[in-house]
Amino acid sequence: MESRQEKSMGIVMLPYLAHGHVLPFYELAKKLSNKGFHIYFCSTPICLEPIRNNHVDHLHIQLVDLQLPSSFHQQLPPHYHSTKNLPPHLMNTLLAAFDATKPVFSDILKNLRPELVIYDLFQPWAPEAARELNIEAVLFLTSVQSQRMNFDVPKETESNKEILDYLVKNSVNGMTFIQRFFKSVTSSSNMILIKSSTEIQAKYQNSNLSSDVFGDIVSVGPLVQRPQDHDGDEKIMDWLSKKEAASVVFVSFGSENFLTEEEMEEMANGLELSNVDFIWVVRFHGENNVKSIHEALPSGFMERIQGKGLIVDWAPQAKILAHTSSGGFVSHCGWSSTLEAMMYGVPIIAIPMRLDQPHNANLAEEMGVGIKVPRREKKFTRHEVAKVIKTVMVEEQGKEVRRRAKELSEILNKKEDEEFDVAVEKLFHLVQESKNSVAASKET
Repeated sequence: MESRQEKSMGIVMLPYLAHGHVLPFYELAKKLSNKGFHIYFCSTPICLEPIRNNHVDHLHIQLVDLQLPSSFHQQLPPHYHSTKNLPPHLMNTLLAAFDATKPVFSDILKNLRPELVIYDLFQPWAPEAARELNIEAVLFLTSVQSQRMNFDVPKETESNKEILDYLVKNSVNGMTFIQRFFKSVTSSSNMILIKSSTEIQAKYQNSNLSSDVFGDIVSVGPLVQRPQDHDGDEKIMDWLSKKEAASVVFVSFGSENFLTEEEMEEMANGLELSNVDFIWVVRFHGENNVKSIHEALPSGFMERIQGKGLIVDWAPQAKILAHTSSGGFVSHCGWSSTLEAMMYGVPIIAIPMRLDQPHNANLAEEMGVGIKVPRREKKFTRHEVAKVIKTVMVEEQGKEVRRRAKELSEILNKKEDEEFDVAVEKLFHLVQESKNSVAASKET
């Protein structure tokens, strides 16, 4: 591929308005920019804020603000133009407002005139806007569950009821989420990009995203964040560096998941019972007049764990997982977190909470790199938390999980660059074919 041609190729990227979608899109943007593509990264100001705050100058990445229509601002003030911290009853309103940005997005495309649009699964109007301007559009799937989805309504079970309600019964602007997904998939230009590795995709060879129907299914790699320095992380990393190799368990449930008061108590006592050193990222809604971490945790807990545990409200996850002292990860199994654990070779203690997370936890077990904490009547107990942590971290029966985690990490890291280069070649070929087709039609 000629770098001169690559550098002239502009790509507009449009993720859904959620932290778990924006970050993978941005990781893909950085990798594409390193290959010489010029990226226009488009989202609402509140979604772009963390990127702007941590934005290292990338010569080929330009951030583009997407303003939601003013008619929605009374219900959705600017700080609610993202799913993060958005009250659940406003989720559909946010999606409706996002749908209404198609005219604004079309104007952005007319102004920038990119060769390609990379879009997310919730906005089938994005490829429509692109096609109206003879611009190719490719879908990028940021989670493994969306890659497994069946377009026939599956039988409802206890394990899939929540995601089934979300996908099939919930409708915005006359379209259910499964209909949005189907339209987004079928609108993609000859290929679909997925945040995954061919090593993981081998588990899903019978996926409904058949290449015969939807074109190439192209893995772009895990796209995990690389460790980087952040203001305020010195205390955490200094504490971690004083611990022995693989002796610390990292506990985090992501930015949009919160433990109930009962779950907080069981988790705290489970960590104590495990007798394993830990770093725990504690987040809470602020409900029941809880105003601080001390109030959110059991009485006396902070005093009892002195030297053994570190409680924080934020942590540099990638940096911690990459550290030699980390030996386990208590996780909700969001897809990005699951892939980070796999890439850094850290076994997963899985406590999935909602949506695709139970499926990701199952995958971790199937790949041999994690163990789920059992639930009884949807609840986990301190004793089960402690038991799985000890199994994964120190006991003989967890030896195979620890070995397999290191093995998979080596495989994924070895394949990463090769897989991405293949994806870049396919994108470049798609755009060149489109240009040739347009030129040929003009000649006739």
